[in-house]
Amino acid sequence: MFRFFTAMILAATVFVITDLYAIEEGALKQGSSGGKASKTGATGSQFLKIGVGARAAGMAGAYGSIADDLTAIYWNPAGVADLDGMSANFSYTEWFGGFNHSFAAISFPMGPSYNLAFNAISLSSDDIPITTIMDDDGEGATYNVNDVAFGLTFSGYLTEEFSFGINAKYVSNSFSQTSANAIAFDIGTRYDVGVYGIKLGFSIHNLGVEMNYEGEELSTAKKLYDGLNASQLDAEYTSYPYQMPIVFRASISSEIIKQEEHNLIAVLDFNTLSDAGEQFALGAEYTWNGLLSFRGGYIFGKDQMGIAGGVGLNYMSGYFDGRFDYSINPTTDLGLIHRIGLDLQLN
Repeated sequence: MFRFFTAMILAATVFVITDLYAIEEGALKQGSSGGKASKTGATGSQFLKIGVGARAAGMAGAYGSIADDLTAIYWNPAGVADLDGMSANFSYTEWFGGFNHSFAAISFPMGPSYNLAFNAISLSSDDIPITTIMDDDGEGATYNVNDVAFGLTFSGYLTEEFSFGINAKYVSNSFSQTSANAIAFDIGTRYDVGVYGIKLGFSIHNLGVEMNYEGEELSTAKKLYDGLNASQLDAEYTSYPYQMPIVFRASISSEIIKQEEHNLIAVLDFNTLSDAGEQFALGAEYTWNGLLSFRGGYIFGKDQMGIAGGVGLNYMSGYFDGRFDYSINPTTDLGLIHRIGLDLQLN
């Protein structure tokens, strides 16, 4: 119990420090709103806010300080430093509205203390019928929405307790024949306190330039005046630039139970976003005998998602270690979100 209360006290301290920072320094002008105004719709590239990995999703996204596999690229790039040898990870999410969300990554050791990883995230739709005001059913033509991010991650340990990670990524949003592209960065750090398994994680995500849609479908031809008998003039629809959603994440975790057969970890994450209110995620993971894990969590501050759960099955051999994860996230109005994940690490 003492470990649990210690973790909660430190978590409260992290929250106060980060909240004061956002208010007093005006960090990320679109950042903390203090609950005074709505920031919904202030940014684009919303797929960058969809979490990856069934393990993290099963804990409601409370993962920033314990991320130790390749999904750490999304939650806190500093966690990639914990990988030993060559590793690979793949996760698939059955998103609502006919969308599919996927993540894939592979890493290689760069000496005894550093790792390099390549990763990709995609959100894609099924075929969407093209309709008009005059024709609700469309004429058989369809289009697709495809958002992708390709990244390169470098992570390592500066001391035995302190690790860092940087992820540089190319982000592309596209639908039909229009697209917007930009470069962005994720930066993370993690510190192992060394007492009761307490770890602290801090990261900031999606730091980049503005994005702006371009493409053939923004071009058109119009008459200057409809009543004139004149040729049409080339014209182009105006596309306004938009920012990617900036996310600051502070996380704290503690090993409540650490025994040979039983291990219990509790995690608390605080997130502040440039286009939404502040969010808290509380999660836990119990592992029996290093083989079977049960996870649960709850995220505060979201109108559609709250409770989460999941399981994990570990496999260990002399050649490689593997883990299969499954998570389920009920939503208020949009049904169930299912995720599966596979993690492999060569010994």
